[in-house]
Amino acid sequence: MDIQHYMHTLGRQARAASRTVAAASTEAKNAALQAMAVEIRARREALLAANARDLEEARAAGLEAALIDRLTLGEKGIEAMAAGLEQVAALPDPVGEITDVKRRPSGIQVGKMRVPLGVIGIIYEARPNVTADAAALCLKAGNAAILRGGKEALHSNQAIAACVRAGLAAAGLPEYAVQVVDTTDRAAVGELIAMPEFVDVIVPRGGKGLIERISRDARVPVIKHLDGNCHVYIDDEADPAKVVPIVENAKTQRYGTCNTAESLLVSRTVADLFLPEIGRVLAGKGVEMRCCAESLALLREAGIPADRLREATEADWREEYLAPIIAVKLVDGLDEAIAHINTYSSGHTEAIVTENYTSAMRFLREVDSASVMVNASTRFADGFEYGLGAEIGISTDKIHARGPVGLEGLTSQKWIVFGNGEVRR
Repeated sequence: MDIQHYMHTLGRQARAASRTVAAASTEAKNAALQAMAVEIRARREALLAANARDLEEARAAGLEAALIDRLTLGEKGIEAMAAGLEQVAALPDPVGEITDVKRRPSGIQVGKMRVPLGVIGIIYEARPNVTADAAALCLKAGNAAILRGGKEALHSNQAIAACVRAGLAAAGLPEYAVQVVDTTDRAAVGELIAMPEFVDVIVPRGGKGLIERISRDARVPVIKHLDGNCHVYIDDEADPAKVVPIVENAKTQRYGTCNTAESLLVSRTVADLFLPEIGRVLAGKGVEMRCCAESLALLREAGIPADRLREATEADWREEYLAPIIAVKLVDGLDEAIAHINTYSSGHTEAIVTENYTSAMRFLREVDSASVMVNASTRFADGFEYGLGAEIGISTDKIHARGPVGLEGLTSQKWIVFGNGEVRR
């Protein structure tokens, strides 16, 4: 296969389709999404078989547990994809929304209209559900999409793509509105990120190495986050009933996600009260704690098994483990917690557990991350949980889109002017 020719063909088709999709009615887009959901449910057995083939090949290749977890669909995953399509269909259509209209002294009225970005290239690893989520969000926001999944999910992605094409056809929209790259050749990624004549923005979802490469080599704007070193800080005025459930959920509900807590900060004044019980719960779930000297001594004194404890190194404060490991540090109150987070965090998601309103508001204002939470698990940093229906990814950038990227993040705004014959003097 001539990769450059193939990718440029996809690009030309996507660019042409994007004009049609941008002008498509809300009813047509919603009809396509509903039809995709019907197809996914109807083809459940075929999707499970395709996913089983991917899982078998992944295990044979020795892929790590976190990657296997992301790759797995299952009955619940298939239903979640279908439900996600329906939820996006139920969301308000942002395209064409007019806001901020103001009359100027000259007589003209100036405002903004929300418009699609155009063609969005999405590069992702392992998670086959991204194929459905990306198709839904890009289409509802009036964009065409070129999707390049990881080789480990090839069969699953192709099966989901067939459902997407069927849904587009049922609604009378062009099949090229969503295209899944059929080759696993890595050269296809290099072409996709270097086609500004066909692609308007790239969204990478995957490991840090992939995103670093794309950010370095892309000739197209990139919406991205590199990693998710998320923190939970236990304040000296935390509610004892909230502390352990929040930490346990933030760390152990799923290990392989970017919104999983990787670092735990505890105010020294309440460490004796909270840390031993946190340690017992985490150790009971097989979590290894990499601790500062003070927290290590406290947890040892509390009888936490030695094989669950290690002394932390400087590197641990920055690490995204994606595994049953958490860094633990005692801090001298809110100021040190904020300073530590702003120094070591990846800017993804941070949480404070406190009943002090002033401390909570300082944490929200001063922590420089895309999502900042009070008395809630970091696992809520997700487009579905935020009411976006689904997400195309998480952005830790500060321009255009930040945090979970849903429909609005896949659009832009242009200035519009209403006049009545006015001319500039």
